[in-house]
Amino acid sequence: MRSGAKAAIVGGVFVVAAGGVAYGGYALLGGGGDGKSGGTRTQGAPARTGPLSADEVKQASTGFLDAWAKGDAAGAAALTNNQSTAATALSGFRDEAHITNVTVTAGAPNGPVVPYTVKADVSFQGRTAPLSYASQLTVVRGESTHKPLVAWQPAVLYPQLKAGERLVTGAAQNPEIQAVDDQDRPLTKEQYPSLGTVLDALREKYGAKVNGTAGIELQIQGNGTPARTLATLQKGTPGKLKTTLDADVQAAAEKAVKGFGESSVVAIKPATGEIRAIADNRTDKFPASLQAAIAPGSTMKIITATMIMNNGVGGANEKAECPSTVAWEGYTFHNLDDFSLTDATLTRAFARSCNTAFIKPVKPLTAKGVAGTALGRTARDYYGLGQNNWKLGGVQSFDGSVPESSGVETAASYIGQGKVQMSPLDLASVAATVINGGFHQPILVPKDLDGRELATAQPLPGSVAAQLQQMMRAATVGEGTAVKAMSGVPGPKGAKTGSAEVDQQGKANSWFTGYGNGLAAAALVQSGGHGGDAAGPIVAQVLRAG
Repeated sequence: MRSGAKAAIVGGVFVVAAGGVAYGGYALLGGGGDGKSGGTRTQGAPARTGPLSADEVKQASTGFLDAWAKGDAAGAAALTNNQSTAATALSGFRDEAHITNVTVTAGAPNGPVVPYTVKADVSFQGRTAPLSYASQLTVVRGESTHKPLVAWQPAVLYPQLKAGERLVTGAAQNPEIQAVDDQDRPLTKEQYPSLGTVLDALREKYGAKVNGTAGIELQIQGNGTPARTLATLQKGTPGKLKTTLDADVQAAAEKAVKGFGESSVVAIKPATGEIRAIADNRTDKFPASLQAAIAPGSTMKIITATMIMNNGVGGANEKAECPSTVAWEGYTFHNLDDFSLTDATLTRAFARSCNTAFIKPVKPLTAKGVAGTALGRTARDYYGLGQNNWKLGGVQSFDGSVPESSGVETAASYIGQGKVQMSPLDLASVAATVINGGFHQPILVPKDLDGRELATAQPLPGSVAAQLQQMMRAATVGEGTAVKAMSGVPGPKGAKTGSAEVDQQGKANSWFTGYGNGLAAAALVQSGGHGGDAAGPIVAQVLRAG
């Protein structure tokens, strides 16, 4: 920050000024206000140990903020626990990001954590744009000096900054795009917040291909991720980029995930693989909708049922044993609340999500010599999963993992535990494959834009597809676990619930995948509990918008 910093006292909290810091109405101008001694102890006084006092937190934070505000990168860095790295970042904030006229308003500390807001200008080549944001710092005791110091991390400068990234103002790295949906309706970050990282990635990949021109922007750059624009000083000319998204379905997805924290959803058009919606509501901003790699729980039973039928060890209308528990190689697997079914078919066991019925086939498949490989082969051959070769168009995705297994892990994998991993994208594609009768690799941008090669898989055998549709339909009627969630979704419809327990996590992850109203969708709510209670309503809300 340069010396254009301003001073104020707001609501009893301190505000960074050019000559020092006012805190709660009292001046704290350590070391004459030069910013180099705000966090130091009095000369000759013994070093403190133990927890930081409120006074130490005040002195360290005000000294750091004062030096930073004046553009004294070296002085501010000296008050952190990583002086070299902080000095480089603080100098870049001033010299590469060109941020001036800064006002910092700090809130009341919460222990060692001091929140603050920043208002400033970004100025470059005679053009200026405003910038405002909130961040926070944490004061810690130095390991060797025992002095109170600011714990350095990139987010001190800007909350979205990560290691290896920096703020840069200048000609944007990539030409601008105007992304539109399949009906040419605009898609913006402001209207569809979940698409923020998606639109950044599409801009990086296709900006030049659609003849956009770059503007002058403040961006986060580096670390191998797409540049993210924070402020625009001069707009470029956006090139039009058509996507497969549907604005109405996207709006429904955005609304649906707002109802559940740590949630993600993807919707697909089964007949083509075109992605209609992508939405996430996560505190870490991770695009779990496309990139999560998490055990899918009982939603995996769709693929397990396919494996059972293809290997001739069961069928939708054939008898399936469903005891309350089943032992395999020293481990006992349970059904939810240890329920059991008598005289059940595989369809009924699927509808009720009976774990034991889907573990029982381990024995006959072991006799065939394929127990540890059949599930992965089924996932690969019919659902296109586990080969790391999906090319959606501009964005990264996780294409599932169903590795070869042995022992108790084989039984666990059949019910979506063990080493099996999926994303909502993967399971939306699984549901789409069932109702379509064959796999279409999901896409976000039409293939003809860049001529990329799409992944392929074998069509489901007709009798197998029909039986899977019967089983997924059964889960939405009568005693099925998806009845409540799928109520009101137009048919033909089908679904599968899933709950996946995770070590050290108090509540299971909630999974749900299904189809209806011309769409297939899947959702994940981490620590959401039963699949029908959290992920289910998200999927149903999206399907109803199809």
